Amino acid sequence: MKIAVMGAAGRMGRQLISAIAAAPGCEVSGATEAVGSPVLGKDIGELAGLEPLGISVSSNAAAVIAAADAIVDFTVPKATVAFARLAAQSGTAHIIGTTGFDKSAEDAIAEAAAKIAIVKAGNMSLGVNLLAAITQKVAAALGNDFDIEIVEMHHRMKIDAPSGTALMLGEAAATGRDIALDDHSVRVRDGHTGPRRAGDIGFATLRGGTVVGDHTVIFAGEGERIELTHRATDRGIFARGAVKAAIWTKGRAPGLYAMTDVLGIS
Repeated sequence: MKIAVMGAAGRMGRQLISAIAAAPGCEVSGATEAVGSPVLGKDIGELAGLEPLGISVSSNAAAVIAAADAIVDFTVPKATVAFARLAAQSGTAHIIGTTGFDKSAEDAIAEAAAKIAIVKAGNMSLGVNLLAAITQKVAAALGNDFDIEIVEMHHRMKIDAPSGTALMLGEAAATGRDIALDDHSVRVRDGHTGPRRAGDIGFATLRGGTVVGDHTVIFAGEGERIELTHRATDRGIFARGAVKAAIWTKGRAPGLYAMTDVLGIS
């Protein structure tokens, strides 16, 4: 399967090149970076610390996407929307690990998914998707007698907050309670906020150092507390999950899918 990497120069881009090269039956068919990037023209294998693969990093996203069976994309929302439209034109599956989308971007991705298979996830690791499934079940079982707080920490360079994974866990908790997260989400607390409103789902965001990603869902009740935690120590788990998703899309009907579909987790 021919898989291309969008945004090859970043930490995830290099991990993705390595993961695709190591996956049986897969090859890195191309890789992109923005115009002006110092890595343009560089061999993608050397960029990822591998032996040369004979393919150079390109700024021609349309050509790279058209030559691939699937693209993997951990870039920024504006670029991801552009890539989704190009992928829809060429019939190329799109694996999206980018986070921080607004409604217009979400709508554009959904429109592209009418023509191609898109797998979009705030986190592509098996462990986190299992955590989301467990969070939904626990939220449903405990109900409003337990307050839900989601704490996440990432490296100092992360640009969106809360993380896509934290929001995914919030959605899982809201689904378990049969409520809309937007109506019950608390992102900021400062000053005299008054007592906590029953049914709210709170988010706390921490940033610092080189933390890959820590997420904890806290269910706090009267006299007891349940904490569900996932800690990522290697970005390779996200890259391997993305490659698994790309392989899964082969022959798949158009649609907007999640990693739970890929992993068969309900």
